[in-house]
Amino acid sequence: MAAIDCGADALYVGGPSFGAREQARNTLEAIAALIQYAHQYWARVYVTVNTLLTDEELPQAVQLAHELHDLGADGLIIQDAGLLASDLPPIPLIASTQMHNDTPEKIAFLEQVGIQRVILARELSLEEIAQIRRQTAVELECFIHGALCVGYSGQCYLSYALGGRSGNRGQCAQPCRKAYTLVDAQGAVLVRDRHLLSLRDLNLTAHLRELLAAGVYSFKIEGRLKDRNYVMNVVAHYRAALDVLLREQGLSRSSSGTSVIDFTPNPQKTFNRGYSTYHLHGRGEPIGALDTPKMVGEAVGVVSAVTPRGFTLDGDVPLHNGDGIAFFDAHGVLCGTQVNTAQESRITPVRMDGITRGTRMFRNHDHAFLSQLDKSRPQRQIAVTFTLRETAEGVMLHALDEDGVEAVYALDDPPAPAEQPEQALAQIDKQLRKTGGTSFRCREVVIDLPVPRFLPVSTLNALRRGALEQLTVAREAQRPRRSGGVTDSDVPYPVHDLTFRGNVLNARAAAFYRRHGVRQIEPAAESGLNLRGRVVMTSKYCLKHQLGLCPRQGAGKHVDEPLTLIDAEGHRLQLRFDCARCVMEVILATGR
Repeated sequence: MAAIDCGADALYVGGPSFGAREQARNTLEAIAALIQYAHQYWARVYVTVNTLLTDEELPQAVQLAHELHDLGADGLIIQDAGLLASDLPPIPLIASTQMHNDTPEKIAFLEQVGIQRVILARELSLEEIAQIRRQTAVELECFIHGALCVGYSGQCYLSYALGGRSGNRGQCAQPCRKAYTLVDAQGAVLVRDRHLLSLRDLNLTAHLRELLAAGVYSFKIEGRLKDRNYVMNVVAHYRAALDVLLREQGLSRSSSGTSVIDFTPNPQKTFNRGYSTYHLHGRGEPIGALDTPKMVGEAVGVVSAVTPRGFTLDGDVPLHNGDGIAFFDAHGVLCGTQVNTAQESRITPVRMDGITRGTRMFRNHDHAFLSQLDKSRPQRQIAVTFTLRETAEGVMLHALDEDGVEAVYALDDPPAPAEQPEQALAQIDKQLRKTGGTSFRCREVVIDLPVPRFLPVSTLNALRRGALEQLTVAREAQRPRRSGGVTDSDVPYPVHDLTFRGNVLNARAAAFYRRHGVRQIEPAAESGLNLRGRVVMTSKYCLKHQLGLCPRQGAGKHVDEPLTLIDAEGHRLQLRFDCARCVMEVILATGR
């Protein structure tokens, strides 16, 4: 609801089961309340049913789809192809990024079988997105902000291979955020105990114009288990940025209302691991967050002097009482504490452990900013114009909203001529503008009376309430709706053979692909496949590039390959670098 209040045009949420974020569940009752809240602004609610499904689970997922359709959900985000061979309700289908939507051919196929929107693979460059747009007509959605999966979405089996928790089943244990040691073919340590697979977060604020030009229809903010402050801050930030571009290009939003917020959004102030544009313009600066998977925060200065109880900070960003500060100790471990008192550059923290002269200090909790967000109550309001007219029986109030929806409410109570015309007209204007407690904002009051009339406050209030109630009913009746479903098509799938990375876990999915020309189908990893010696992650992120060892970058240092990652439990992950495709493959070693 906070996302709606701050201007989101749509939401995507996990249902009670079968969502790719198992811990981000919502009851059907909660989803129903959210749908009702969103629909008053013509905003949409999409529900994720985007895990791989077993044969036993598939009927339950289909039943859930029908229940969500009955609640008024605006679409289902799906991964399992078995759903495309099932008796789904006529609800729009959205291809999850877990389907690894990375080529024009695959996306054209999805369009032809009934998918209405495709959530693109995060790894795509701007030119690749534009190429997909040129070859397809389906709606394209892309991520613009938030956490990045280091592996191709839907193609990462690392969590399952190491501990039996499948990302494709909503149970990812995020082994990419763990610390690893990197060794060469001879066992020599190249890098010790760093978060070598952890990426910075995505922030494409500066590239929204390019994405619009490339044909992106919907901009997606990652929000896995994020709190209200994060949602408000990031949504308000992108709403403001996009509105500027929409006005410039004569485009319109897909939902109604204007959000009134009482804070200045700043994505640096809520959780992030540092930002990157990932591969939007190809491979650029290193994108790893190797030091820590946690939020470090904004740089505030360097410690220039210490005492037993505090330190002096040399920097341009002032700290305040209650701020959270973070720093790396002498061993490279991220530590943190809280500011008790801040008197200009003299800081007294709760703890001094690990703080020495020369320590670089960061603020990862801006107490003033986050307190403002805690107290903030943004409002989203739909503009409406009221016109008051006389009728043969009394008076009527006509309401016209920003979407052109109209409603009328009349009272059979002829008003008397006003003894004090100016005061009477002022009172009419004042009372009709009082839309507080509703989703509407009065933009204008037009008083179309042949002569000034006196209307009691109670009459004016009744007119306003009645007109807005009727307008609410009319808006729901005229709210844009979509239907959807699977298209009866035999269009061939782009490839004829599927390995386990085709993610076929049930018989209906296998039948779907065979119907579309696939000849050989290996069962999904989650069927119990032995992954030893097999590729368990494919990534556009390259550790050699990150460490300055990429031969294409003119690196002079030679390393003895293959390189291997070793975690704290002794699991060994061999790295293979496909320089022709510019990707890195992670292979589960055959022994520990």
